[in-house]
Amino acid sequence: MDIGKRYTPNEIETKWYKVWLDEELFKAKGEGNGKFSVVIPPPNITGKIHMGHALNISLQDIVTRFKRMQGKDTLWLPGEDHAGIATQHVVEKFLMQSEGKRKEDYGREEFIKRVWNWANEYREHIKKQIMAIGASVDWSRERFTLDEGLNKAVRKVFVELYNEGYIYKGKYIVNWCPSCGTVLSDEEVEHKDEKGALYHIKYPIKGEDNYIIIATTRPETMLGDTAIAVHPSDERYKDYVGKVAILPLVGREIPIIADKYVDPSFGTGALKVTPAHDPNDYLLGQRHNLESVQIMDEYAKINENGGKYAGMTREEARKAVVEDLEKEGYLLKIEELEHSVGHCYRCDTVVEPFLLDQWFVKMKPLAEKAIEAVEDGDIKFYPERWKKVYLNWMNEIRDWCISRQLWWGHRIPVWYCEDCGHINVSEEDVHKCEKCGSTNLRQDEDVLDTWFSSALWPFSTLGWPEETEDLKKYYPTDLLMTGFDIIFFWVARMIVMGEKFMGDKPFSDVYIHQLVRDKHGRKMSKSLGNGIDPLEVIEKYGADPMRFALAILAAQGRDIKLDLQIIDSYSKFANKIWNATRFVLLNMDDFEKMELKPEDLTLEDKWMLTRLNKTIKEVTEAIEKYEFNIAARALYDFFWNEYCDWYIEAVKNRLKSEDKKLAQNVLVRVLDSSLRLLHPFMPFLTEELWQNLPKITDEKYLVTAKWPEYNENFVFENEEAEFEKIKAFIRGIRNVKADINIPQITKVEIAYKTLSDNDWIKRNEKTVKELAFVTNIEIVSEKPEKSATSYVDEDVEAYVKLGELIDIEAEKERLNKKLEKLNKEFQKYDKKLNNKNFIERAPEEVIEETKEKFEMVKSQIEKLEKLLRELD
Repeated sequence: MDIGKRYTPNEIETKWYKVWLDEELFKAKGEGNGKFSVVIPPPNITGKIHMGHALNISLQDIVTRFKRMQGKDTLWLPGEDHAGIATQHVVEKFLMQSEGKRKEDYGREEFIKRVWNWANEYREHIKKQIMAIGASVDWSRERFTLDEGLNKAVRKVFVELYNEGYIYKGKYIVNWCPSCGTVLSDEEVEHKDEKGALYHIKYPIKGEDNYIIIATTRPETMLGDTAIAVHPSDERYKDYVGKVAILPLVGREIPIIADKYVDPSFGTGALKVTPAHDPNDYLLGQRHNLESVQIMDEYAKINENGGKYAGMTREEARKAVVEDLEKEGYLLKIEELEHSVGHCYRCDTVVEPFLLDQWFVKMKPLAEKAIEAVEDGDIKFYPERWKKVYLNWMNEIRDWCISRQLWWGHRIPVWYCEDCGHINVSEEDVHKCEKCGSTNLRQDEDVLDTWFSSALWPFSTLGWPEETEDLKKYYPTDLLMTGFDIIFFWVARMIVMGEKFMGDKPFSDVYIHQLVRDKHGRKMSKSLGNGIDPLEVIEKYGADPMRFALAILAAQGRDIKLDLQIIDSYSKFANKIWNATRFVLLNMDDFEKMELKPEDLTLEDKWMLTRLNKTIKEVTEAIEKYEFNIAARALYDFFWNEYCDWYIEAVKNRLKSEDKKLAQNVLVRVLDSSLRLLHPFMPFLTEELWQNLPKITDEKYLVTAKWPEYNENFVFENEEAEFEKIKAFIRGIRNVKADINIPQITKVEIAYKTLSDNDWIKRNEKTVKELAFVTNIEIVSEKPEKSATSYVDEDVEAYVKLGELIDIEAEKERLNKKLEKLNKEFQKYDKKLNNKNFIERAPEEVIEETKEKFEMVKSQIEKLEKLLRELD
């Protein structure tokens, strides 16, 4: 049997994904030993999948394939998110560039048709990218947040929450994006440190030749000031409270009030209060019954309340206001300041706090059960530290603004009667007012926040509000895997909605995956040009090496520093798996399946089967705990370092003998189990290779084959320990050869003296000779002349006889020169690490790299010095 010399991932991946789909091997069929269900975090339809998506999908697929192989009835449900703000933004931009038209030129209905066309096209793109990564999702159950079923669920939730008093409409200060023309939730605002200024302005006191000084970063908003606030315990302003100030440039009389919110240490300790343009000022205004004067419109331009500044942008108004303040003597000074400024997470426009009528959900009472579920351990976070982050946010939760001023999305199911003013809220479209019977109705123009429909994802995708079989079988789901940045956007809200509408948690485990950074630890971004496209990586290396690299780097709680060289190294690992399988297949002439009995096994067989069983146990436990890096590392070490480097080498001569049947069976069984263990990580490669193995079971596909189980009957602790000694003994011989430039294939003589009755070398002479290229082994009482110590333990001390193999004096000269060079390197690194400036200023990764080099050089010096002593 021969599979060919070359591993060609692109051919294999296309072939096997099609087979898996055609055979419906990913489809949940309601059969199995228990169930495992997970819903894919729906990717936005606005663009390509990035490396963070690739990580998320790869890790979810590892768990899903693992559970499927364990015999679970496994459902991994896919879908996409309509991404209201983002999608409308990109489509509007596209239409403006391609047709020169704004959405208003099309009208709502026609514009939404255009967005649907765009959405359907990009949904297909997203689907192909998910397939390329190898995701074993059940495409027959694919959902979209705007499909008919989910729309029904969204309306039902809105109406029930409204009828129970959880949803209300009212004026509130919101985060407004003047570019996208909609409200943003707090979590959709990205704060960035920017250089700004603190403007110190004099506000005259009415009836006095005196003034109070305020400091502000936004002087243009003073046009809407309705008070000045100071802290009640601030002695500087005690006598000002209760007085009236005159608003510069405007002339409006505003009260001076006391409120504990004011920070006496910021600026001058006196705060201008603009309730319509600052969220904290808004709350302060509510407490003191202050007027709210709105001085900007939806485009962040000054409105008619701004007097002569009307029509200016906020930037133009700032400049004009500052000039006028200076001209009229109100501007005391300007200080440079670096401060945090909120930006729209989609278009990067500076967000404007804005007073608007909006729809809200009262979250405090709804959050109670969602808090309990996590506090009681019903829902577990991995890593556990995210539990505290979740609880802190939930305990301080604010009402959720759910309305968005968009056309694309779930339109709010509210109809206003233009005759009697009644608000009609219904799951079905309303054509007649339920109060007065009028047909003169107007539906609310706004749509719901995208996260409102996403919050229902774990149960709406399973058919709720209908009582479907899928809902009964697969809810609650078992695992949610997502990024830390949407714990509040999505995770928390899913828990709230699951507890409210299903009376149960939406999932048991929440795994917060790592952030994928570049090799220098920087966040990947367009501006830095350091992004890595997973599809390009797949094209170059294949999906399997990329998946394995991401898994082995995915240590809980640590960001991933991704270098393409790492993926290249696991491409070599894939080649190693291919070549090892090819070797096994080429040695399967006359293969005949046999039962393995402990009494028939050789030492290396027992060692190999022990290592296999311990690896099965370690990998199984690691995946169960979502310790993907530990599982991947165990597989890599086992397959390359133990199966390939030791066991295959140890049985090569047995495969050439007439008595090869046992060696063939152990080789195949260990390879079969290895491919099963590797399958969740490298599905395409392993399916291709497993299909070519001699059949030892009647299973048809690896994707649905049985996961290996730990078998204590094939764990031989004593034999494992003895073979590990042999390995160390052989490594010692190889190291001596390497240190003094003797080729590994050069045959040498060794000697050893026994230090106990356990002469395990004598028992394993044949193996040592074959694997270490040794011609003769003799027992001695003293260390021979012209020899180097290669191994020492409690039983033996062994030496490699150098004899005429090398010129001892010439070798000592070579080693001394090498030692001299290493000592210089040692001094260089030692000096750096003792340099205070270097430790304080150098990047962390540079310091770590220097420490590693220092330790490596130190180790090499110790080794050379020991060898030189041996040669003296």
